[in-house]
Amino acid sequence: MSSQPDNNTVYDIIVIGAGVVGPCIAKNMARQGRKVLIAEREWNLPNRIVGELMQPSGLKALRQLGMIKAINGIEAIEVDGYYIEFNGKEVTIDYPSKNVESKLNNTPVPGAIKTGDEDKVGSDSTISAKKWEECPHVKGCAFRHGEFLTNLRDQCLSEPNVTKLDGNVTGLVKDDDQRVCGIKVADKGVFKGRLIVNCDGIYSKFRKEIGEDYVPTVGSYFVGMELIDAKMPRPNHGHVLLGKHAPVLLYQISPHQSRILCAYRSKTLPKRNDVLQYLRENVLPQLPKSLCPSFKAALEKDGQDIYRAMPNQYLTARLNNTPGFICIGDSLNMRHPLTGGGMTVGLNDAVMFCKMLSDVSNEDLADEEIVLEKMIDFHNERKSLDVIINTLSIALYTLFAADSKYLTILQRGVFGYFLKGGLCIEEPISLLSGLTPSIWTLFVNFFAVAFYACQLNFIARGILGFPVALFENIGVLITAAFVLLPLLLKEILS
Repeated sequence: MSSQPDNNTVYDIIVIGAGVVGPCIAKNMARQGRKVLIAEREWNLPNRIVGELMQPSGLKALRQLGMIKAINGIEAIEVDGYYIEFNGKEVTIDYPSKNVESKLNNTPVPGAIKTGDEDKVGSDSTISAKKWEECPHVKGCAFRHGEFLTNLRDQCLSEPNVTKLDGNVTGLVKDDDQRVCGIKVADKGVFKGRLIVNCDGIYSKFRKEIGEDYVPTVGSYFVGMELIDAKMPRPNHGHVLLGKHAPVLLYQISPHQSRILCAYRSKTLPKRNDVLQYLRENVLPQLPKSLCPSFKAALEKDGQDIYRAMPNQYLTARLNNTPGFICIGDSLNMRHPLTGGGMTVGLNDAVMFCKMLSDVSNEDLADEEIVLEKMIDFHNERKSLDVIINTLSIALYTLFAADSKYLTILQRGVFGYFLKGGLCIEEPISLLSGLTPSIWTLFVNFFAVAFYACQLNFIARGILGFPVALFENIGVLITAAFVLLPLLLKEILS
């Protein structure tokens, strides 16, 4: 890392925000020979309840960025797939084979690999590099967010071409042609750059540069708690618990810590007493017995930090066409965190962004036409993954949080579809893990679920109930269409 930030230097790239995506872009831009300034208001260890489960496609992106070792040394837990429990029944869905991943573009970002092993997982107290590489299936990973982010930042700041700026970015600077050419930092003045890359996250204050109406919608909340020494029904798997309550997610983030995220149906910040009552009366009775002791202990914890609430926001990506200014990560695009796809999309965007700009000279970063042409390509090419992850996250949450008769029938259909095994498991988990970015595969599987739900409903109603089932199934298919198609079209046409 170079020395102090210089107000008189024109940086090639200025990155706003040192979350997950910002350090990845800063490091790789620096390795491509660019002078980079990365600005962050809070460099201390963050404490978040999301960004703790990485899907296989996200780990693939980390390898391409030469930053996969960020999961090492933090007691990260390998994730082999998902365990789903619904009304006392269970199904385990393992991640697909490495053959699925091998069909994708796995080439590293130009300049990312220097020593030759930056794209290899290392060994530590919880991860065996040998077992990781020899495993026939791809893996995900779960960890404490703060430690993972600290590793990313350390890798970024170790680059000689990266300058760290500790300060609150309060505004953007524009030239006479209204092109963004710098940032304003509280108490530290103005810093100029050829291209400003905004990675300031879900609460971005600069995304409105792309459009005044460019704001996310809040559909629900996740209430998160930390469980100590929880006995997991299926170790090394993400858990989705379904029932009368809204969906519950659970995964281990260290040898002794697990994160539980309980969906809460509210579009505004829930009141503390209401949340605690919901957790005790609706969630606790539905949990597997092995989890109840640690869940009760978490509920009986003293103080205000029993739980933390995070909004589940949705934001469809728009074209980055503001001269001199680019949004990447959650400032550009958000989806429901149910499927753990946020870091997957953000890191894959970082890979694509750094690849696309790799052949642009430092001087041409200030050329509006050259950068816009690249951003049009970026906007279109990222959709193959983006559409799948975003649509799947909202659609699955809608089904898993079923609050109507037709959605409940569809919910039973989803679980029954998984119980069939074979392609009924392999294709959905490939979509979920980000390794099959195929809109057609998503479409086919979603409506296969809908028709299978109708079949199960006919069976459940029996011969005498056939007329009722027929009427209900028409409603089921209409509901399925209204769940998927508007989301799909909105993402494709954005």
